[in-house]
Amino acid sequence: MISQEMLALGQSRSCIRELFEYGMKQAAIVGKENVFDFSIGNPSIPSPPLVNESFLDIVRTEDSLDIHGYTSAAGYAGVRKAVADDLNQRYDAHIRPENLFFTCGAAPALIAVVRALAVKDAEIVGVAPFFAEYRPFIEGNGAKFVVTPPDMEYFQIRLDEMAARINEHTQAVLINSPNNPSGVVYTKETLEKLANLLTKKSREVGHPIYLISDEPYRELVYDGAVVSWVPSIYPNTAVCYSYSKSLSLPGERIGYVCVPDGAADSAELYAAVAGAARVLGHVCPPSLQQRVVARCAAERPDLAAYDKNRKALYEALTSYGYVCPKANGAFYMFVKAPGGSSKAFSDRAKEKNVLIVPGNDFGCPEYFRLCTCVSYDTIQRSLPLFKELIDSFQ
Repeated sequence: MISQEMLALGQSRSCIRELFEYGMKQAAIVGKENVFDFSIGNPSIPSPPLVNESFLDIVRTEDSLDIHGYTSAAGYAGVRKAVADDLNQRYDAHIRPENLFFTCGAAPALIAVVRALAVKDAEIVGVAPFFAEYRPFIEGNGAKFVVTPPDMEYFQIRLDEMAARINEHTQAVLINSPNNPSGVVYTKETLEKLANLLTKKSREVGHPIYLISDEPYRELVYDGAVVSWVPSIYPNTAVCYSYSKSLSLPGERIGYVCVPDGAADSAELYAAVAGAARVLGHVCPPSLQQRVVARCAAERPDLAAYDKNRKALYEALTSYGYVCPKANGAFYMFVKAPGGSSKAFSDRAKEKNVLIVPGNDFGCPEYFRLCTCVSYDTIQRSLPLFKELIDSFQ
C-alpha cells in the first residue's frame, strides 16, 4: 500500500516547479534567450566574494575529515555563536548560541517548528498571499492550515479576519515578511497590532499562541523599508531563516530556527524542534556550509541589480495598465491578472514563452507572481510581450 496523501502531493507538483521545468524544455527548442522565465526565485546576483573565498580557503587549509564529518545536531557551536553575534549586533536581539538550531534551509526549519507544535487538533493560521508550500508543510505534519483572506489594497494583514479565525486549537500564526509572493514588507505598526491581537487571544484561549516568522528575504529590502526583529515586538516568536537568498546560495541549503529565551516555554519548544528535526531526518546540516556561514554571517547582498529590475518592471507594467502593490522587499511582484483569472492569463502568457506563476496556490487566484531576479535584458525584451498580453484583454 502507498500513502494516497503523499501520492497526491507527488503527482500534483508545485506549479512553480512545473513552469520552471517547462521553461528549460522550451529553451532547448526555441533558445534560452527566447524564453522569459519569471517563474522561480533563483537569485541572479553572485554570492558576496567572501562566500566563494571561504569555501576555497576552508577546503584548502582545514582538515578534510573535520570539514566533511558529522557535527552536533544543532550545528557547530562556533557557527551558532557567529550568527548570534550578528543578530545581537544588528537588532540587540539578546540571542545566545543555544537559541539557534541549524537546518538544511528554511523549509526544514518551518516544518520542525510546525511539527513541534502539532498537538491534537492543532491549527496554524496563515496570511494570504502565502508561499504555496506552506499548505503541504503544515497539513503534511499534523496541523490544519487556516487562511486569513488577503488585504488586496496594501497587502498587510487583515487583523479582523485573523481574529475571527483564532480559537482554542490555534497553536501559531505564520507570517512571511518580506513576503513571497507580494514583495511587501509588513510594517512595524502591522506587527505591533498583530502582537496585541495574539497577546489578547492567548489570554482568551488559555495558552500561548506562537508567531512563526519566516524570514528568508530579510536582507532584501528597498526604498528605506525596515524589517523588524519580530521577537522584540512579540516575545512568543520562533524565527526561521535561510541563507539561500541573502547569500545567493539556493542550491546549498542552510538555515536555522531561532527560539529566543523570551518565548513561552522556550526550552521545551527548542527541545521539541530538535525532536521534530530528529524524526524528520534533518539533523546535522552540511558541515562545510556551516563553516562558510560562520565566516559570512555579517555579509550582505548588493541589491542594485534587483532594485533596477524592480523599478523597471513596476514602472513599465503600471504604465501599460497593470495593477500591483509596489514591492519594497524580496524579488517578487504580485500583479492583478487582466480578465480576473491568473490561471487563464498565465496560460496565455505561456503561449508567448512568458512564464508567470498564477496566484491560485498563493491564496489569491486573481493575481500572478513575477520573479524579478532575472537579467535586466530579459526584462527589457519581455516588456513588449506584456504590453501585447494586456492589450489582448481589452
